[in-house]
Amino acid sequence: MPPRSGTHGSPAPPLDGVKVIEIGAFMAAPFATMQLADLGADVVKIENPEGGDAVRAIGPFLDGHSSPFIRLNRGKRSIAVDLKTTEGIDLVRRLLDDADVLVENLRPGAMSRLGLGYADLARSHPLLVYASASGWGQDGPLTGLPGLDIMAQARSGLMSITGSPGGDPVKVGVPICDLVCGLYVAMGVLAALQARQTTGRGQHVDVSLLESGVSFTIWEAAKFWATGEIGRPNGSAHQSTAPYQALRTADGWITVGAVSPKTWRGFCEALELTDLLADPRFADAHDRHGLRHELIPAIERTTMRRSTAELTEALDAAGVPCAPINGTGQVYTDDHLGKRGFFWDAEHPDLGAVRQIGSPMRLSETPARHGPAGPVLGADTTDLLADAGLTSEEIADLLRRGIAGSPSGAPGR
Repeated sequence: MPPRSGTHGSPAPPLDGVKVIEIGAFMAAPFATMQLADLGADVVKIENPEGGDAVRAIGPFLDGHSSPFIRLNRGKRSIAVDLKTTEGIDLVRRLLDDADVLVENLRPGAMSRLGLGYADLARSHPLLVYASASGWGQDGPLTGLPGLDIMAQARSGLMSITGSPGGDPVKVGVPICDLVCGLYVAMGVLAALQARQTTGRGQHVDVSLLESGVSFTIWEAAKFWATGEIGRPNGSAHQSTAPYQALRTADGWITVGAVSPKTWRGFCEALELTDLLADPRFADAHDRHGLRHELIPAIERTTMRRSTAELTEALDAAGVPCAPINGTGQVYTDDHLGKRGFFWDAEHPDLGAVRQIGSPMRLSETPARHGPAGPVLGADTTDLLADAGLTSEEIADLLRRGIAGSPSGAPGR
């Protein structure tokens, strides 16, 4: 079969023809469906007519539109439906009739109370891939409790190994459990779609923020199950080898990873640290890790006399892995990322071009899609209801009674 074609004769994105229904808010489910939309899926975001996704109320705002929302929800269509009404639930079921995937991140049990739980829909929609993101999972002692990213970082152990030794608890700078949960949801959906080709059935994908966070503790688990040792915060340092951390420079910081025999030699030679290279106590990366209290001050006596740019140039020339610690302003104007086309502009009906963070997934034959910016609340309600078979009179009645919503000229906030 010849490959499908997208716009202007280019190959269609890999999920072209896959329809996804999202009943989500904040991060995990919307981040998951953003990945699917980037890969070409038709993502329909179901929102409450009274305000929509809570992220719409989170600033900063651009002419009344939430800047986080229009980036987190790019490439999606928005339909506003009141799920507190029987008619609203019926509309969702009609939308699901030709859908492949449903992604939700309501509190466990909430979808079942709406009659939209996996057990309800598996009977009427046996091909549906149903994905749930939650704080603690769909069963277990914690399942009914609220679970936000910081709670998942706390229970997963991530906060116990983040920060400086002896310091206060510190979370990862981004909502890492929310985000990785979203990635696992997207990956689980793709696996379930692939399995459906063989089994002819959909299935339930259950991903929790807690288990997503714990899945990242590879080094800590290896130590605990091998030696019983408990992970501790190490600042920027590696758990087992050195030097692999941030080092002070004359004007900032640089990160290095000189842990193999070759890179350790190159590091010492580039910085003229021949005394360290000759010291047998520092010959092995693991031994160097145990002597960090001596090693790092000795290294920084040299690095603090040279600029970050000078050190980066010297270590790059020596083949030693290194990088400066950039601020986010430097990241979003980075020459390397710019020349790779990582940042791009999505169109918004009110704001025009809106800059986006690109997809890290680069497919040579079926590249990720550059869709529009996150939609205005209810922007696609009328079209989607018409596609579901409702007449113009029925749609007008639903809008009049507030069971469905569409833009009234005001921004979707």
